[in-house]
Amino acid sequence: MVIRSLVRKPVHFFALVSLFIFLCSLLMNCKKNDRDNNNNNLTDSTKVDLQLVADGFVSPIGVVASPDNTGRLFVIDQAGKIWIIDQSGNKLSNPFIDVTSTMVPLNAGYDERGLLGLAFHPQFATNHRFYIYYQLPPRTGNNLSRIAEFQTSTSNANVADMASEKILLELNDPQSNHNGGTLAFGPDGLLYIAIGDGGGLNDVGTGHVDDWYAANAGGNGQDITSNPLGNILRIDVDNGSPYGIPPDNPFVGKDGLDEIYAYGFRNPYRMSFDMGGNHDLIAGDAGQSLYEEIDLVIKGGNYGWNVKEGRACFNAAANTTAMSSCPAVDNFNNLLIDPVVVVNNSANPQGGRALAIIGGNVYRGTAIPEYQGKYIFGSFAQGDGAPSAEIFISTPAGQSDWGFEKINLTSHPDNIGYYLKGFGQDNNGEVYLTVTSNAGPSGATGKVLKLIKTS
Repeated sequence: MVIRSLVRKPVHFFALVSLFIFLCSLLMNCKKNDRDNNNNNLTDSTKVDLQLVADGFVSPIGVVASPDNTGRLFVIDQAGKIWIIDQSGNKLSNPFIDVTSTMVPLNAGYDERGLLGLAFHPQFATNHRFYIYYQLPPRTGNNLSRIAEFQTSTSNANVADMASEKILLELNDPQSNHNGGTLAFGPDGLLYIAIGDGGGLNDVGTGHVDDWYAANAGGNGQDITSNPLGNILRIDVDNGSPYGIPPDNPFVGKDGLDEIYAYGFRNPYRMSFDMGGNHDLIAGDAGQSLYEEIDLVIKGGNYGWNVKEGRACFNAAANTTAMSSCPAVDNFNNLLIDPVVVVNNSANPQGGRALAIIGGNVYRGTAIPEYQGKYIFGSFAQGDGAPSAEIFISTPAGQSDWGFEKINLTSHPDNIGYYLKGFGQDNNGEVYLTVTSNAGPSGATGKVLKLIKTS
């Protein structure tokens, strides 16, 4: 893996930026909102439901629209295949790409590895390039995480050219969980990559380095020099070999790996750019035992893990009890940025509703005008051992507390009746959910559902 690490100076500029954001947040959110850190009882009154688009998947974890005029949707199946839903809504009989034979074997009951990400080059219509994130058998550790470029076949636009693979990044992943996995091109034309912290309860065990925060031993998210774990990376796929470093990345010429865009994450499994507005980058970061969070990601931002979980001080020695205090800044004097949404984890002693957070999308469609500009996200399940996911809606408001409300579906007022594994969005801004009846990558219960308005 091409990762640069030089002897550099502290980042005072980003400390000032973080301070400004923190002070603005205090002014906008000086009184604790009752919607924080609790079992939110507000419910959205808009009449919506889910419409089946396609089924027969193993473990679909996302839907990506190709940036061309074909109207195709590409479904990421964690088990190792990407499937196409054509403009007429038909699932094609052959996969677009199949990396099953090269992947690390997955555990049928539950697994966080597999084929995790897909992104199309902004000029895909002419250069036919796309990118995937998947796990292979290990060289050392648990698996080898790979980000690779492919091209479509010259004879069939619905099939990938397997011989075109170009490896961009490879990372020896120490443990099986917390792999992140989302790939997304930003409005700047650069590729953003969500990398988890390497896995392991309480940030201990194989693959965790010592960081600056002694109270919680180990913490890849707070170390920006030893490895890229626990970060969101940003690279230039059009320049350099195998890629280039954007010159305005926050740690270029300073202490920290050049590829890092933002840090302090536990498992930023799903993230997305807003199609409209300021094209914000919004990430869902899965918590441990107390809180799940949604983060509004900015360049150079530190999002707190494992000093904080949600807005609380994380306690590795007793992870269901928050510490009374913790640092507000890191070793570079950068403020730890609080989430914009916090949802209680199902293991929270005060009660909770989310086994894990699933980051979604800002709605930019026309079918549900009441949702225009609102962020839609959800939970994997409620921690009751059943496929009982919920979906929520929130109103973006900068770095302040957004709050959230539950979306009550017409046909499923209590929960959606599935495990929620991801979201997606078409080129018109409509939002899709990817769900299954099985917690792990097994069976064929996976579905793609579209969020629609009902009368």
